[in-house]
Amino acid sequence: MVLAIALGVTVSGGCATFSRDAGFGTVERLAGERLDKDVKWQRSDDDHGSVRSAVKEFLSSPLSIDNAVQVALLNNPGLQATYSELGIAEAELVQAGRVTNPHFSYRRTSEGGERKIEWALTFPLVDLLTMPLRTRIEGRRFEQVKLAVAGRMLDVAAAARKSWIEAVAAEERVRYLEQAMLAAEASAELADRMERAGNLNRLDRMREEAFRSGMSARLSDARREAVTDRERLTRMMGLSGSDIAFRLPGRLPELPADKADLGELEARAMTGRLDVRAAALETERLAESLGLTRATRFVDVLELGPAATKEDPAPWKRGFEVSLQLPVFDWGSARVSRAEAIYMQALHRVAETSVNAGSEVRNAWSAYGSAYDVAKRYRDEILPLRKRIAEENMLRYNGMLIGVFELLIDAREQVEASIAGMDALRDFWISEANLQAAFNGPQGANP
Repeated sequence: MVLAIALGVTVSGGCATFSRDAGFGTVERLAGERLDKDVKWQRSDDDHGSVRSAVKEFLSSPLSIDNAVQVALLNNPGLQATYSELGIAEAELVQAGRVTNPHFSYRRTSEGGERKIEWALTFPLVDLLTMPLRTRIEGRRFEQVKLAVAGRMLDVAAAARKSWIEAVAAEERVRYLEQAMLAAEASAELADRMERAGNLNRLDRMREEAFRSGMSARLSDARREAVTDRERLTRMMGLSGSDIAFRLPGRLPELPADKADLGELEARAMTGRLDVRAAALETERLAESLGLTRATRFVDVLELGPAATKEDPAPWKRGFEVSLQLPVFDWGSARVSRAEAIYMQALHRVAETSVNAGSEVRNAWSAYGSAYDVAKRYRDEILPLRKRIAEENMLRYNGMLIGVFELLIDAREQVEASIAGMDALRDFWISEANLQAAFNGPQGANP
């Protein structure tokens, strides 16, 4: 009878089995839909070999931003470790859908010539009856883990994208400062000669010397930052050995002609952010957990099974054994209260996540728009104006209307404007990457 009950409950609840991909298809689908990229879970030597070949191919030419993201998605070791959470969650789901092992007890006593033997085989009946609900709870958790792992994949892509922008901008700044350093050294040397010839006063010569020293310090800082940014990108792509000698393009992409039109920002955040969807799944899972706690409030341990007793020389006496935990001291009210508190906490977390999602997207959009306007102003107004000023000063210098010192001052201002223009373009692309990341949700969405 007990076996029939177990079989019936198992069939009605559906036996959970291991899937072919352990839920990795969700990660693959989101990577294709949102990034147009491939992902690979390296679980064998063949997988590892194919990824190594693909990475080598991507690194054989100057690394574009799309290829940097693709390499990170294929080769980031932390991301590979995260994929294992899928296997853990699926194993727990399968375990929840399997019949709990029966409990076998045996006792033998003897006194004088008499012998007594008892045995019983019992099954945890409550576990069998609640197995379908437990399976649904673990199923929701598995879906939650899929979203969390996919969110981690999107986080790695966003971080790789920003690391590439910072690394390219840093190397471009170093190259520009090296050229500016050569000009500063030439200006300082010229000022020194002019002072000794009596054509420049000491104060103006010291200004040129200070500019050269300041430029030298900025170049040192820029080189240090370039190494830091490049190493960050290297870590994101999981590179080591000879692969770290990858090449980057000479400069960032040009500023787009117009700002992106993203439509309803908050609506996109509510439907697209994985942390909002994961929080909703968590609430559903806790609601079912609360129901399970209420259902097992009074009877948490109920075991039923066949039993037999034999007292020599009498024949075997057969029957069944029931084991029940009596709710004498603990009526389960504490467990129910705890489950209710956790459920209410989850409801408030969903509301918090939704509010934060809308706010973060609006903030990212504002930063994106401001960064675009600043970079556009440098591209269309400030830098062209600085160029025309330089040309006008050169004409005035050739006409002997201004001296060398005015020309040097203008050169210094051009250097500052050019650096500010490069920084504005870098800030725009970083803000664009932050905006895309805001639509996916923050890092660290734990299952």
